[in-house]
Amino acid sequence: MIISHIPDFSLQYDAALGLLRLEWISGEGTKTLRTSAAQLLDLARQLTVRALLIDMNSVPNIPVEDELWLGTHWMPNIVQLPLEHLILAIDSNRIHNQLAIDALHDLVQPSIRFESHYFSDAASAMHWLTEGTSRLPALLAEWHAR
Repeated sequence: MIISHIPDFSLQYDAALGLLRLEWISGEGTKTLRTSAAQLLDLARQLTVRALLIDMNSVPNIPVEDELWLGTHWMPNIVQLPLEHLILAIDSNRIHNQLAIDALHDLVQPSIRFESHYFSDAASAMHWLTEGTSRLPALLAEWHAR
C-alpha cells in the first residue's frame, strides 16, 4: 500500500512483511524534515512496523541542526519501536550522510534491540527483505506505479 499523507516521503507499507519503505522526495531542502520525521515515527508506531527501510540516497546532506534534533528527539523514539530490522540504503559516495548515520547510531547503540543492515541501494535491500517470499514483484510494481 502506498501512503501519501507525509509530504516529504514516498512511503510503501506491506502488512505481511511488517515493512515500511520510504524515500525522500522533497529535493534539496530539509526545512520540513523534522515535521515529516515526527509524522513518520507516529505512522511506524500505528502500523507496528517490524522492518523499516530508509532510502538515504535521495536525502540531501543533513544539516547539523537537523542531525542534533534527530539524535535528541527521533532516534530515542525509533529504538522504542518493535522493530526487528532497520535497513538503510546509502551509496558509499554519500559520505556526509553516512557519517551522520554512524553518529546517530552510536548515540543510541546501547538501546538498540533490532538488527541494522546497510545496502548501497533500495532494490538490493528489497531483494534481501523479500527473500523466501513471493512479495517482491507486487511490491516493486506498486512502488514503480506510485
